[in-house]
Amino acid sequence: MQFYTLSVLASLAISVAAHGYVDNVTIAGTTYIGYQPYQDPYINPTPDRIIRTIQGNGPVQDVTLIDLQCGGYTAGGVSGSSPAKLVGGPVAAGSTISLRWTLWPDSHVGPAITYMAKCPTAGCSTYLPGTSAVWFKVHQAGRTGTSNVWGTTPLMKAGGVYSFTIPSCLSAGQYIVRHELIALHASYTYPGAQFYPSCIQIQVTGSGTSTGPSSKVAFPGAYKGTDPGITYDAYTAQTYTVPGPAVFTC
Repeated sequence: MQFYTLSVLASLAISVAAHGYVDNVTIAGTTYIGYQPYQDPYINPTPDRIIRTIQGNGPVQDVTLIDLQCGGYTAGGVSGSSPAKLVGGPVAAGSTISLRWTLWPDSHVGPAITYMAKCPTAGCSTYLPGTSAVWFKVHQAGRTGTSNVWGTTPLMKAGGVYSFTIPSCLSAGQYIVRHELIALHASYTYPGAQFYPSCIQIQVTGSGTSTGPSSKVAFPGAYKGTDPGITYDAYTAQTYTVPGPAVFTC
């Protein structure tokens, strides 16, 4: 009981710490500046980006909101995100994409997860998936055993990078990459876990024919507050189950 009380106090103390967002993305050798929530809205004209809008560096905590998909602030009157004007790439299926976050707080342990969704023929810049089941997971990094090494750990130092590989069998076309960090420092009860989604629009090339698994998930819909990877005591040395479906492999 004493340990639990200390963990609660610690989580409350660090809940006011800074959070973060994807600052830039490197695709096929080109680095793209991400959406800058504290600069872009105040620049005229607004810079065109490949990352969809977010409302700041704060989290989403309600897994039933459309904000969970790509960002948003429903409580403040902004429901969900909106498409970006640009698309990154082209990049060949099978290539690695690297993301650099603003410096991530070392208290915000948790997994790093990446999904993809293929956009319609018209492209990503007008596409809103809504609650359709179009997303499939392509990478995840959770907890290493029962240690304090997590998917977010590399991002807790300056210059830290998160990378994932586009499945080599994917068909050519435009895709939304939904990347997220989940901070678990206050996740001993729900709501408590903090979700930081970021959606990047890319053009994939190649001769593959796959559009991912036949069974896909929706956001919101893929997660429940009772999932063991969402309601979880990160201060206890125990194994961790990353939420969502299995990672898609070719």
